[in-house]
Amino acid sequence: MNHRLQTVIALLLAGLWGAALGYISFNAGSGLLDRMEASLADIRSAIIGAKAPPPVVSIVAIDDRTAAAHGYPLDRATLARLVNAITALKPKALALDILLVDPGPEEGDAALVAALRQGPSVIAAAATFAQSRQRVTDAAGDPLAAIPEANQLLLPLPRFAGAAAVGIVNVATDQTGTPRFIPLISRAADRLDPAFPLRAASVALGIDPTIEPNAIMLGNLRIPTDVGQRLPVTFYGGRGSIATFSAADALDGKLSADAVTGRVVVIGSTVTGGGDVFPTPFDPVMPGVEVMSTAITHLIAGDGMVRDHRIRLIDAGSAVGLPLVLVSLIAWRRSAVGYLIIVLMLIVWAMINLSAYAHGYWLGAALPIAAALPPALIFGAAELWLDRGRAHHYAEQSALLQRIEAPGLGEWLARDPNFLVKPVRQNAAVVFIDLSGFTGLSENLGPVKVSEVLSGFFELIDEEARAHGGAITSFMGDGAMILFGLPEPAEDDAARAAACAVGLCDRTRAWLRVHADFAQKKIGFKVGAHCGPIVASRLGTGDRQQITAAGDTINVGSRLMEVAARHGVELALSAEIVRAAGPDSVVMQSGRMEGPLETALRGRASRIDAWLWRSRTL
Repeated sequence: MNHRLQTVIALLLAGLWGAALGYISFNAGSGLLDRMEASLADIRSAIIGAKAPPPVVSIVAIDDRTAAAHGYPLDRATLARLVNAITALKPKALALDILLVDPGPEEGDAALVAALRQGPSVIAAAATFAQSRQRVTDAAGDPLAAIPEANQLLLPLPRFAGAAAVGIVNVATDQTGTPRFIPLISRAADRLDPAFPLRAASVALGIDPTIEPNAIMLGNLRIPTDVGQRLPVTFYGGRGSIATFSAADALDGKLSADAVTGRVVVIGSTVTGGGDVFPTPFDPVMPGVEVMSTAITHLIAGDGMVRDHRIRLIDAGSAVGLPLVLVSLIAWRRSAVGYLIIVLMLIVWAMINLSAYAHGYWLGAALPIAAALPPALIFGAAELWLDRGRAHHYAEQSALLQRIEAPGLGEWLARDPNFLVKPVRQNAAVVFIDLSGFTGLSENLGPVKVSEVLSGFFELIDEEARAHGGAITSFMGDGAMILFGLPEPAEDDAARAAACAVGLCDRTRAWLRVHADFAQKKIGFKVGAHCGPIVASRLGTGDRQQITAAGDTINVGSRLMEVAARHGVELALSAEIVRAAGPDSVVMQSGRMEGPLETALRGRASRIDAWLWRSRTL
């Protein structure tokens, strides 16, 4: 086959590949591409940096200071006083980001109804769906067809709904929990409801919204929307970017009129531990009330990100054009100059994409990359192979496997070289084991003996970890950390981790008996086990990388070893892992359990419930 025919076939396949991805993304979306796009959007936001929002919205926060002075949640009478205090300062509209679905004391409810009637106000409702994620698809000619249908609405009590407008507070998040879109219209079996931000903007402007294909109209202001009438959300910065004031000051009459007059005022909770928080590119704990306030600002100021039908058409065109250009350049000149031109072209494309994002146009990055890289890499590799060059692609894969030191993950990494390139949050179980008193003994053993002893100990740990499907993410001196839940979480992670912890106790106890001289030196061991959310990632650069995990779950698992040592047992487990492992787990069947004991952990303010495990043979 001559080179020209090869190039024509490669161009045809690259164009078909890009067209297929563009069609999928344009019509139904792709989970993988959406996840990639979310990560790339965060990178672009971080590069562009924070900016000052238009001064159209203020937040009155039910914060820690308010909770300390007036209790939490605020009773309806106190909430009514808060609404009255704000309404007296003449806001454009008052939006209450609190669900009022249950009745309270009659006096407080009546006071709140009267307060809401004093001025233009909006209260919150919520929609629930049969599935946690809803797929939306484009539907030409029908602006409502792509809106997923809720199976239930959590509406405020009729007396409150009669005193204020109602808006739905749902957000559409990605796999990390980061808000990406606000569904501006919610649909149930027999009704349509505007989103909380859209209702607040509509009440503030005194204009009823109208629905068009790919847009919402607020009078003369056209708000471009994505598939399913969703408003893309981009954040001005970290928490507090939207002007925020304490509800305690408003209740005490200390809230400045400048903070309220002529603005939309959103009341919501920011109290620590309240739960209504989201991670964003600028802040890992952005209050939900600030997410709503950001969307309201976008709608009133018209400064939201544009990602609509036209932008998706451009993305689809890029998915076809970019791979064709790359394959053409590779076929044209396989030399340093040719590769330099390719790199410069990609840099120019990236700069155009970043500039568009900075100016409010969300051009896709994941789709063109996914469309262009596979054809370019495959064609480039084929060209190198035909030229009897070195197989760089396979060498890079081999080198990548050598950088990762977590046993049990090599096969997965071979299938997915991008595994954990970006940190992920997920549930996992963790087991820690550590020798007690070995550090002092090692000073007398000498380096060769220490190495021999620890090699045998680490081989024991490795065998138990592999036997139970765990991954050793690190050896730490004379101990180790084993994760269960990588590369993907499973329902039996906790049970396997508990079984591994028991196995480590039995194996290590026998291993210590083999080294009889250890008993005289009072060498022992301790094991801790816990489960919960972790952040897993790769650490390191260049030729050495390591998979590791961080978070409160890891810290608790490590501290449980101290609990075991303090109570004179081999193994301490958290109540969470015991409960998740189940009553038929190895840990419940193979030993004597004591607990749960409420115990404090070093470096941690809150206490946990812990179980102590003792072998039946002791």
